[in-house]
Amino acid sequence: MSAAPARVPSGRGRAALATDWYPASLLEKTAVGPRTLITHDGEVSRGVLYEPGTASRTVFCLMHPRQDLQRHPLIPGLLAAGHAVWAQTGREGGNDLRLVHETALLDVAAGTEFLRERGFEHIVLIGHSGGAGLYSFYTEQSLAAPFDRVARTPGGTPVRLAEAEMPAPDGLVLVAPHPGQGRLLLSMIDPSVTDENDPFSVELDLDPYHPANGFGEAPEGSHYPAEFVERYRRAQHERVARIDERARDLIDGQLAARKRFKSGSGDPADRRRGVLTPIITTYRTDADPRCTDLRLDPSDRPYGSVIGARPSVSNYGVTGFGRLTTPESWLSTWSGLSSNAALVRSLGGVAIPTLTIEFTGDCSVFPGDVQDALAALKAEDSTHLRIRADHFGRPLAGGDESGIAVTVREVVAWTEERMSR
Repeated sequence: MSAAPARVPSGRGRAALATDWYPASLLEKTAVGPRTLITHDGEVSRGVLYEPGTASRTVFCLMHPRQDLQRHPLIPGLLAAGHAVWAQTGREGGNDLRLVHETALLDVAAGTEFLRERGFEHIVLIGHSGGAGLYSFYTEQSLAAPFDRVARTPGGTPVRLAEAEMPAPDGLVLVAPHPGQGRLLLSMIDPSVTDENDPFSVELDLDPYHPANGFGEAPEGSHYPAEFVERYRRAQHERVARIDERARDLIDGQLAARKRFKSGSGDPADRRRGVLTPIITTYRTDADPRCTDLRLDPSDRPYGSVIGARPSVSNYGVTGFGRLTTPESWLSTWSGLSSNAALVRSLGGVAIPTLTIEFTGDCSVFPGDVQDALAALKAEDSTHLRIRADHFGRPLAGGDESGIAVTVREVVAWTEERMSR
């Protein structure tokens, strides 16, 4: 793979997001929709198509597995540049309790099929944050022969990707791409939890927020010994593996009850057990050592995580990744050991032109994560840009230009150069 060297685009100006330098009314004037799409497996996905005043041959797509991106700050700038934008919400948008990435691909497929039928010649997927894992997984599967596509979820449920129309995109843009929902959680989960039913249980030798292990509050920050970090990372894998085992046991128990009832047991308990889907609660998922020890995988980021400025507090709060899931959703989406939607795994099958945009002040995606993704990418046409901004594209300091504004310019220029070929 040959890749263009990373560079930092220049330019300073008003610190603003795209919605500040384009009127919000632009979205209402250009929206075509909302559109309701029926997926290959009969589920519902929705999206809004924004079209500029002039006809566009290229459409940019935005989607996140868990969030509604119909007002994403990139949209106004892409429209102002003369290109259409498709903003889609999947079947589990706003609630990841039952999110299964393999079926979410069928939502993406319904969107790309709609856009091809509408006549767009060039479809470019923009995966921001968690959207990067989803769109990379979709691109890999769309480029694979149908019989080579994933046939079952990590929980064992058949998925009909081989039968589905999955139009391949023409370009892939990864913006602040974290390594996949599961790999993200694998780096953030607190391994010092000793009892999954007790959010306050702790093994002190693994507690990332104990001063004896090197923890420090801002501004001094933490100074974790290398031995602690190595032991900590190993323990994170072990905790996720234990939750994986529990998820599989719960799935097996439910399937066994269904089988017994269908075989004629007549036991009401079997019927109830076969219907009931247990919920896995995962406490304390804001504990990546890199968020408080800025010497680890250094960058322009400030102290703190994408969840909170004081991870030692937010680690115990209600907000966090993978907090409530079904066993199936845990294995498919939030397990860093079992999920297929891992960026490094998916990019090994992505051979279309790919632009990777790294925000240098990101406290959720770190330089090492980006380098791992670039090393895995199969595409020969690969461009890597570094832009001074936080995970959401906001400027790091007064006087800095919005990272969203710079991203729009770079994405449009990169796309127009390739699509004109």
